[in-house]
Amino acid sequence: MRTRHIEVNPNIMLGKPIVRGTRIPVELVLRKLGEGATVDDLRDAYPRLKADDIYACITYAADTVAHEETLTTEPA
Repeated sequence: MRTRHIEVNPNIMLGKPIVRGTRIPVELVLRKLGEGATVDDLRDAYPRLKADDIYACITYAADTVAHEETLTTEPA
């Protein structure tokens, strides 16, 4: 399970999800990927990151979106 690479601790980065054992937020990894960074780019910029950590961030985000509740409203 890749999400074991992700930690949420209210005492670290205000409780934002981070890569376990670092202060690297999941959001940062996802934004960098969204901007076109590759796994190798991220590993060069953040030497403590492993490829599995990066894939865990993607899995964490997908799981989070999958469990969102969608609300619809009727047009007025």
